[in-house]
Amino acid sequence: MNDVVEVYTDGACRGNPGPGGWGVLLRYQGHEKTLRGAEELTTNNRMEMTAVIKALESLKRPCTVRVTTDSQYVKHGITEWLPQWKRRGWKTADKKPVKNVELWQALERAAARHKVSWHWVRGHQGHPENEQADRLANQAINEMLEMTGSP
Repeated sequence: MNDVVEVYTDGACRGNPGPGGWGVLLRYQGHEKTLRGAEELTTNNRMEMTAVIKALESLKRPCTVRVTTDSQYVKHGITEWLPQWKRRGWKTADKKPVKNVELWQALERAAARHKVSWHWVRGHQGHPENEQADRLANQAINEMLEMTGSP
């Protein structure tokens, strides 16, 4: 397991849409790194996706990566839905445009550099790394709101 980068991601939103944040915990050979960021007006799904994109883009070389997310949207989207959307010209089964298409495309590009396995955990159930990613996402929202003077 030492040659695997473990990635734990989470997104958060205050209102949906509303101010949102994303958090990442990366772990490799006993070292940890955290990332976080926020946007003023976004959705929870966009923040969940952004967390994984930022995590994968932060890796300096191709790696074997184990991504753990509490987002069924991200896990099912990248492992099941994306190939079908592409075949249909980025349309859903009922012929509607895929939401967040630019993020799905960015996630596909970021994941293509690596050998990624996708794992889901139930959010807010005491999973330590998921809870840490959630804290990072909320910390990013708080920092952004403090800087902009928003409540």
